[in-house]
Amino acid sequence: MTEEFTLEVPVRYRDLDPFDHVNHAVYASYLEAARVAYADEVFGLAEDEISFVIANLEISYRRPITLGDEPIVALWVTEMGESSCTMTYEIRVDGDVVSTAETVMVYVDPETKRSAPYPEDVRKRIVEYEGLESAD
Repeated sequence: MTEEFTLEVPVRYRDLDPFDHVNHAVYASYLEAARVAYADEVFGLAEDEISFVIANLEISYRRPITLGDEPIVALWVTEMGESSCTMTYEIRVDGDVVSTAETVMVYVDPETKRSAPYPEDVRKRIVEYEGLESAD
Protein backbone atom coordinates (compact mmCIF):
# COMPACT_ATOMS: atom_id res chain seq x y z
CA MET A 1 0.00 0.00 0.00
CA THR A 2 1.31 3.43 -0.93
CA GLU A 3 -0.24 5.29 1.99
CA GLU A 4 -3.43 4.80 3.96
CA PHE A 5 -6.23 6.85 2.45
CA THR A 6 -8.23 8.84 5.01
CA LEU A 7 -10.81 11.59 4.92
CA GLU A 8 -12.10 13.71 7.78
CA VAL A 9 -15.88 14.03 7.73
CA PRO A 10 -17.73 16.67 9.75
CA VAL A 11 -20.59 15.74 12.05
CA ARG A 12 -23.46 18.06 11.24
CA TYR A 13 -26.43 18.74 13.47
CA ARG A 14 -28.73 17.28 10.80
CA ASP A 15 -26.83 13.95 11.04
CA LEU A 16 -28.12 13.38 14.58
CA ASP A 17 -31.01 11.21 15.73
CA PRO A 18 -33.21 11.96 18.79
CA PHE A 19 -30.52 10.40 21.05
CA ASP A 20 -27.88 12.87 19.73
CA HIS A 21 -26.07 10.03 17.94
CA VAL A 22 -25.22 10.13 14.25
CA ASN A 23 -28.07 8.25 12.61
CA HIS A 24 -27.07 4.80 11.36
CA ALA A 25 -27.95 5.66 7.73
CA VAL A 26 -25.61 8.68 7.75
CA TYR A 27 -22.61 6.36 8.14
CA ALA A 28 -23.21 5.30 4.52
CA SER A 29 -22.94 8.97 3.51
CA TYR A 30 -19.61 9.24 5.33
CA LEU A 31 -18.37 6.18 3.43
CA GLU A 32 -19.57 7.71 0.17
CA ALA A 33 -17.69 10.96 0.83
CA ALA A 34 -14.49 8.96 1.39
CA ARG A 35 -15.13 6.82 -1.71
CA VAL A 36 -15.60 9.88 -3.93
CA ALA A 37 -12.42 11.47 -2.55
CA TYR A 38 -10.56 8.18 -3.10
CA ALA A 39 -11.79 8.00 -6.70
CA ASP A 40 -10.54 11.53 -7.29
CA GLU A 41 -7.12 10.97 -5.70
CA VAL A 42 -6.37 7.36 -6.65
CA PHE A 43 -8.43 6.73 -9.79
CA GLY A 44 -7.91 10.24 -11.12
CA LEU A 45 -11.66 10.56 -11.72
CA ALA A 46 -13.83 13.59 -11.01
CA GLU A 47 -17.17 13.01 -9.28
CA ASP A 48 -19.10 13.24 -12.56
CA GLU A 49 -16.82 10.62 -14.17
CA ILE A 50 -17.39 7.91 -11.57
CA SER A 51 -19.11 4.93 -13.15
CA PHE A 52 -19.43 2.49 -10.25
CA VAL A 53 -22.39 1.12 -8.34
CA ILE A 54 -22.57 -0.55 -4.96
CA ALA A 55 -23.49 -4.22 -5.27
CA ASN A 56 -23.19 -4.86 -1.52
CA LEU A 57 -22.85 -2.72 1.62
CA GLU A 58 -22.23 -3.98 5.15
CA ILE A 59 -21.76 -1.72 8.18
CA SER A 60 -20.97 -2.72 11.76
CA TYR A 61 -21.37 -0.22 14.58
CA ARG A 62 -19.13 -0.36 17.67
CA ARG A 63 -20.12 2.86 19.40
CA PRO A 64 -22.14 5.95 18.52
CA ILE A 65 -20.65 9.02 16.91
CA THR A 66 -21.92 12.23 18.51
CA LEU A 67 -21.82 15.94 17.85
CA GLY A 68 -18.35 17.17 18.74
CA ASP A 69 -16.65 14.00 17.50
CA GLU A 70 -14.26 14.39 14.57
CA PRO A 71 -14.61 11.17 12.57
CA ILE A 72 -12.00 10.05 10.07
CA VAL A 73 -12.84 7.48 7.41
CA ALA A 74 -10.00 5.20 6.33
CA LEU A 75 -10.52 3.07 3.25
CA TRP A 76 -8.58 0.63 1.16
CA VAL A 77 -9.26 -1.86 -1.61
CA THR A 78 -8.84 -5.41 -0.33
CA GLU A 79 -9.76 -7.32 -3.47
CA MET A 80 -9.61 -6.42 -7.15
CA GLY A 81 -11.71 -8.52 -9.51
CA GLU A 82 -12.43 -8.22 -13.20
CA SER A 83 -15.46 -5.91 -12.93
CA SER A 84 -15.68 -5.40 -9.17
CA CYS A 85 -13.56 -4.46 -6.21
CA THR A 86 -14.05 -4.75 -2.48
CA MET A 87 -13.46 -1.65 -0.38
CA THR A 88 -12.99 -1.93 3.38
CA TYR A 89 -13.53 1.00 5.73
CA GLU A 90 -12.89 2.05 9.31
CA ILE A 91 -14.52 5.10 10.83
CA ARG A 92 -12.31 6.32 13.65
CA VAL A 93 -12.79 8.87 16.40
CA ASP A 94 -9.74 9.88 18.45
CA GLY A 95 -7.88 6.88 17.03
CA ASP A 96 -10.54 4.37 18.12
CA VAL A 97 -12.44 2.37 15.50
CA VAL A 98 -16.13 3.16 16.01
CA SER A 99 -17.46 1.46 12.88
CA THR A 100 -16.28 -0.91 10.16
CA ALA A 101 -17.77 -1.39 6.71
CA GLU A 102 -17.30 -3.07 3.38
CA THR A 103 -18.66 -2.35 -0.08
CA VAL A 104 -18.45 -4.29 -3.30
CA MET A 105 -18.12 -1.77 -6.11
CA VAL A 106 -19.05 -2.83 -9.65
CA TYR A 107 -17.83 -0.92 -12.68
CA VAL A 108 -20.62 0.07 -15.07
CA ASP A 109 -19.89 0.91 -18.70
CA PRO A 110 -21.21 4.46 -19.23
CA GLU A 111 -22.41 3.58 -22.74
CA THR A 112 -24.20 0.26 -22.13
CA LYS A 113 -25.11 0.86 -18.45
CA ARG A 114 -24.03 -2.73 -17.78
CA SER A 115 -21.31 -4.33 -15.69
CA ALA A 116 -17.98 -4.34 -17.52
CA PRO A 117 -14.29 -4.89 -16.76
CA TYR A 118 -12.59 -2.01 -14.98
CA PRO A 119 -10.74 0.27 -17.40
CA GLU A 120 -7.09 -0.79 -17.45
CA ASP A 121 -5.81 2.64 -16.30
CA VAL A 122 -8.12 2.61 -13.25
CA ARG A 123 -7.24 -1.01 -12.44
CA LYS A 124 -3.53 -0.22 -12.66
CA ARG A 125 -3.85 2.78 -10.33
CA ILE A 126 -5.74 0.76 -7.72
CA VAL A 127 -3.34 -2.18 -7.88
CA GLU A 128 -0.29 0.08 -7.60
CA TYR A 129 -1.74 2.28 -4.83
CA GLU A 130 -2.88 -0.68 -2.75
CA GLY A 131 0.00 -3.05 -3.59
CA LEU A 132 -2.43 -5.72 -4.79
CA GLU A 133 -1.97 -8.63 -7.11
CA SER A 134 -3.85 -7.90 -10.33
CA ALA A 135 -6.64 -10.33 -11.25
CA ASP A 136 -5.75 -10.39 -14.96
